[in-house]
Parts: sequence; C-alpha cells; structure tokens
Amino acid sequence: MTRPDTDTLIETLTRELQPVGRLRAPAVRAAMWLGVVGGLGTLMAIFADTSALARRMAIAPDMWVSVVGSGLTAITACIAAFQLSLPDRNGRWALLPVPAALLWIVASGAGCLRTLAAGENGAIRHSLECLVFLVLVSAPLSAILIVMLRRGYALRPGLVAVMGGLAAAAAAALLLNFFHPFDAVATDLLVHTLAVGLILGINWAFGGRILNARR
Repeated sequence: MTRPDTDTLIETLTRELQPVGRLRAPAVRAAMWLGVVGGLGTLMAIFADTSALARRMAIAPDMWVSVVGSGLTAITACIAAFQLSLPDRNGRWALLPVPAALLWIVASGAGCLRTLAAGENGAIRHSLECLVFLVLVSAPLSAILIVMLRRGYALRPGLVAVMGGLAAAAAAALLLNFFHPFDAVATDLLVHTLAVGLILGINWAFGGRILNARR
C-alpha cells in the first residue's frame, strides 16, 4: 500500500473545511452592546422626568458617584466578558470591573446612610418595584450579551456568563435612576443586592450552560 504524498494528504484533510469569519475586537463588540444600552436609555429618557432627576443629583452628590460607579461597572464588566470569551485571554480580566463595582457599592451605601441619618424611610412597595425593574431590564440585556458572547470560544463559560450578568445588572441599575423617585434607603440597598445576586445566579446557571454548549 502506497503512502499518499503531502499535497494529497493536505487536500484530503482540508476538503470539508469551511471558512471562519474573524471576530471583531472585544472592545468593538463591547461598544456594540453598550450602544444597545445607550439606545434603551435614550428611549427611557423620553418618558422620564429628567428635571426631577437633575434636582436629585444636585442635592445628593453621592448619587453622582453611584451613577458613575454603576456605569463604569457595566462598561468594564462587558469588556471583561468579551475578553474572557476568547480562549487565549488571561482569567485576570475578571478583575477589571472590581474597582468600579466597589465604587458603586460604597456610594450606594453612603446614600443609604445619609437617608437614615435624615430619618427617611422607603416604602417596601417601591423597593419591590425596583426589583421587578432590574430583573426585567437585565433579562433582555443579558440575553443579547450571551448571544454575542457565543461567537467566541470561552474556556471559562461560567465566569464569562457572570461577567455578562454583572454588566447587565449594572446597566439596569444605571437606567433605574430615570424612574427612581427617592434616594436609596436600607430596603432599596437590600433589594438591589438581591436583584444583582439573582441576575448573576441566573446568568451563571443558564448563560454558562449556553456558552459551554458552544464549546
């Protein structure tokens, strides 16, 4: 039996191969998802009382810090998710959103302490409405992000899904400011924490499974 020559062997091995499109850079793909968030925010701003939001921001500087923290968390977590969706990326990309997330948490806690010192109390009903808003807004944002992340080949699908969930939760918290009629209080902080934890858990359980199936 004669052995095939090199050219014949290469032709046999590559005959059924299909061309693979090159992925855009992670920063570009992240910008596309953030553009969706920006478009949703623009739509919400049309129906929101932006003058009331501006007044609340003016009298509560810690709200500015919280808004900046949640916005930066959405941006950095989104970038980290797209970076980690590539097989050659270091797992330390997961640390990228940590400083912004800490800023978001500390600022939210400061606002809570300020309202407690002023003797203000939040209604449970409003806090539950916030929970519903965060989950309902995060769900489609997470779904869009997971679909975009599937084009990569994540070696850590659970971690990628959690980063995506953090980006979606932070974006939803940022958009919540358009309709949040009062400063953060203890019940708000607890409900927001519950909502973020729920979103991360759902993304880890279902998003991670979807990304793992891609492998």
